[in-house]
Amino acid sequence: MARGPRKTLDEKIAVKEELIESLMTRIESEKQELAEMYREKRYNQLENIDNMLEEWALSPEEAEEALRRYVDQREEAV
Repeated sequence: MARGPRKTLDEKIAVKEELIESLMTRIESEKQELAEMYREKRYNQLENIDNMLEEWALSPEEAEEALRRYVDQREEAV
């Protein structure tokens, strides 16, 4: 049973190039979506920190100083 004319090597190459280009486009789209997810995650984390500062009535400067003291103490303990 004949299945029709066989594709030439050039036609096979063209099909493969189109497939690769399509996959590359998809990869770029997925990378952009992932980057947006990372941005959203970071925004949520920063929003949580901001809420904690507000709840504890700390200014950003006070929080920074408290964190610096904590890190210094932790480094001294090592």
